[in-house]
Amino acid sequence: MAINLSRKPTPLSNEAPVPTQVLSAEEQQQQESQELQRKRELLEAERIYRRGVVSVRDFIAPASFKVTAREVEIGGMLARTLFVVTYPRYIAVGWFAPIINLNVPLDVSMFFYPVGSEVILKQLRNKVGQLEAQILSDAEKGAPRDPIRETALRDIEQLRDNLTQGTEKFFQVGLYVTLYGKSKDELDKLTDKVEAMFGQKLVYSKRVLYQAEQGFTSTLPTGQDEIQVSFNMNSSPAASSFPFISSDVSSDNGILYGINRHNNSLILFDRFSLQNANFVVFATSGAGKSYAVKLEILRSLMTGTDVIVIDPEREYKYLSDAVGGTYINISLNSESKINPFDLPRPVSGADKPADIIRAAVITLKSMLRLMLGSITPEEDSIIDRALIETYAKKDITAESDLAQIEPPLMADFQEVLAGMVGADNIVERLKKYTEGTFAGLFNSPTNIELTNQLVTFSVRDLEDELRPIGISMIVSYIWNVVRSGMRKRILVIDEAWWLMQNEDSARFIYALVKRCRKYYLGVTTITQDVNDFLRSPYGQAIVTNSALQLLMKQSPAGVDMVAKTFLLTQGEKYLLLEAAVGEGIFFAGPKHAAIKVVASYTEDQIITSDPRQLLEIEAAKKEFNETSSPSA
Repeated sequence: MAINLSRKPTPLSNEAPVPTQVLSAEEQQQQESQELQRKRELLEAERIYRRGVVSVRDFIAPASFKVTAREVEIGGMLARTLFVVTYPRYIAVGWFAPIINLNVPLDVSMFFYPVGSEVILKQLRNKVGQLEAQILSDAEKGAPRDPIRETALRDIEQLRDNLTQGTEKFFQVGLYVTLYGKSKDELDKLTDKVEAMFGQKLVYSKRVLYQAEQGFTSTLPTGQDEIQVSFNMNSSPAASSFPFISSDVSSDNGILYGINRHNNSLILFDRFSLQNANFVVFATSGAGKSYAVKLEILRSLMTGTDVIVIDPEREYKYLSDAVGGTYINISLNSESKINPFDLPRPVSGADKPADIIRAAVITLKSMLRLMLGSITPEEDSIIDRALIETYAKKDITAESDLAQIEPPLMADFQEVLAGMVGADNIVERLKKYTEGTFAGLFNSPTNIELTNQLVTFSVRDLEDELRPIGISMIVSYIWNVVRSGMRKRILVIDEAWWLMQNEDSARFIYALVKRCRKYYLGVTTITQDVNDFLRSPYGQAIVTNSALQLLMKQSPAGVDMVAKTFLLTQGEKYLLLEAAVGEGIFFAGPKHAAIKVVASYTEDQIITSDPRQLLEIEAAKKEFNETSSPSA
């Protein structure tokens, strides 16, 4: 049986195409209906699919949203909005930071609407005319002056000057804060707390009423101001209200100086890491300046730093005893003596004997001016020659080995002067310090050594007449010791204004502050008489050459000079006037921040200067000694 497996031939390309089938109108309509049905099915399928897809809106959308007169309930949480209505005349920089740093969820919105300077200047001009007319009218009627109007007039005139010069701009500022709570009681407590924090800064705020939804929307990150409550402000107070500030004054190592009041961070600093290690402390009596410095001393001792203190009021005695320091009492009847003619020992040939002798002569001339009073140019020349001959009498010359010499005494200097023509008057005035009442202080060889880590010189028992001379002599001796051996040291001069009263001693302290960096020394100068200190040109120079500065509570009489010297803003100036004990402004190089000095309980017991607390400590020690004695 034969089977034919051949296929039907494929048409060639030149063969005629098969004609397309033509659909009727009814068939076309049916086909379009089927296509539309398929699209509907696809859309429905897509809609069903999207039900199971989670989007961002699903994450942020609340489960429920309920609006009442004062709150908005969002998924079980209550939200309430506060808006600021008015501000005080002056406001400190960073005043808003405590609210921002609250450990609670909150939303903050600030809206700034610029206003043209020409519009404001026109309105201010009209306001000035009204105020001046009112003041003039009151004066003509014999009415008492109105301080409120006069203050407003001064403020407006200053604002007009700033706007005209372009140093200030003008804005309308809206500030809104939305708070959250799980219950109405919790929200009420939080609202009261925030309103109290506003009130402490004299900032008046209100709660929304029948605008709860608008308040909530205004603090969302959409930039919509639906409350429209604003306050007129120029640039400076508007900038002080900016919430996202952090005056960070800290370094990687060092000691703790206190707490940053702006953001509650720690102020840690190593004073020797700056361009110089000098430190100035200005404060009124009882503001906590000695407390802050003693706390720094205690913490510096733990890092291995040597500390030398000049104590005018015996405030550092308890600290010295607690840490095993050396306490040296300098007075007319004291057994501790310092020879003003001492010389530093050369360090590895860096200083030549001739330079050391020349520097010692200059220093002694400054101290002799304090001792002898006014000196004529002729007497100055005689003293200069006599000092050089006094050293030469003890074989101390430019060729001497200063490590093997015996320094002369004040009596040797008097003996040399007695043999010089024209020195009779100087000799008579000098006898008070060599043979008279003050001989025991200035005419003896040095019998003390600075070998302890903490050495304190007490000058409390020195008479007021001798105190500047005694401090100058002590500082000169310390400087000789510092130059003789380089170590990490801090020198604390308490009540430094004593030395600013005389030009020679002020010049010596300035030279010490300027040169001490080369010998790894940091000088701390403390004073409560700010005006006397800063009026001296050397006092201003000491501040300039001090990388660390601490300003604590100031008196109204001296705050203007402090503000001018340290370029403080109005807010910082008022912060110093209102500062509590242990609070102030800490400067470290170009940075500064508000500080609160904080000590642990143990540190506080060691460094306190409070007489009541000291009596309690002494009573406790006495009771302990009595109970632990063998007889008890």
